[in-house]
Amino acid sequence: MPKPLSLSFDPIARADELWTQRWGSVPSMAAITSVMRAHQILLAEVDAVVKPYELTFARYEALVLLTFSKSGELPMSKIGERLMVHPTSVTNTVDRLVRSGLVAKRPNPNDGRGTLATITEKGREVVEAATRDLMSMDFGLSAYDAEECGELFAILRPLRVAAGTSRATEDLVPPTGQLEERAEPPWSDEGWRDGVPFPRPRRRAGRPACRTWRCHRDSARRRPRERRRDRPRGQRHGAP
Repeated sequence: MPKPLSLSFDPIARADELWTQRWGSVPSMAAITSVMRAHQILLAEVDAVVKPYELTFARYEALVLLTFSKSGELPMSKIGERLMVHPTSVTNTVDRLVRSGLVAKRPNPNDGRGTLATITEKGREVVEAATRDLMSMDFGLSAYDAEECGELFAILRPLRVAAGTSRATEDLVPPTGQLEERAEPPWSDEGWRDGVPFPRPRRRAGRPACRTWRCHRDSARRRPRERRRDRPRGQRHGAP
C-alpha cells in the first residue's frame, strides 16, 4: 500500500493552482498528472502482490490471456495485439514466463515464421493463485466502488480508442469463454479474422499469391532469369 500523504496539501492540486496563475487554466495538465501518478501507485501495488509468484503485472496479463484461449495457446503476434504492446515486449514477457516454467513455446504449424505460446499446468496454477490475491485487494482500486470503477473505465475508453489500440471495434470482441483462437494463418480460406468476417483478397492476374512485398520483389527478380534460360544461347532479346 502507498504511504499516506505526508504533506498538508495535495501537490498536484497545488501545481494546478500555480500553473493557472502563470499560464492560465489547463484542466488537462492536472488530469494527466493525476493519471500518471495513479499509474505509478497501482503498478507498484499489483506488482508487489504478484511478485511472490515470480510475476509482474505484465506477465500476469499474458498468462490470463492464454487461459482465455480454449486450447491454452496463442500466436505471439496475437498476444501483442490483445495486450496492445510492441512485439519486442511480448517476446521478453513470454521468454521470462518460459524460464519460470509457466509457458512453453513451439513453432506455429500454420505459420512457418510464427511461434505459439502455450500455458503450462504450473502456469494455470500460478495464475489462479495470483488472481485470488489480486481480487482480494480489488486490483488496487479499493477506494472505488463497482459503479465508480465502471465510470473510470468509461472515462478512459475514448483515450484508448483514439490511440488506435482497439481499432474502435472493441465491442466486437467476443465475450469471455469465446476468446479461443485456432492459430490459423492470417489469410484464412474461411473468410474470418479475429472472429470477424472480412473479404478475402483477390488475386490479380500476373501477380503472385503471397501478400508480402518481399515475395513480390523476389518473384519479379526471378522471372527475367527464368525467361533468359528459355532462350537459345546467343539469341538477342526481342529477336524472333
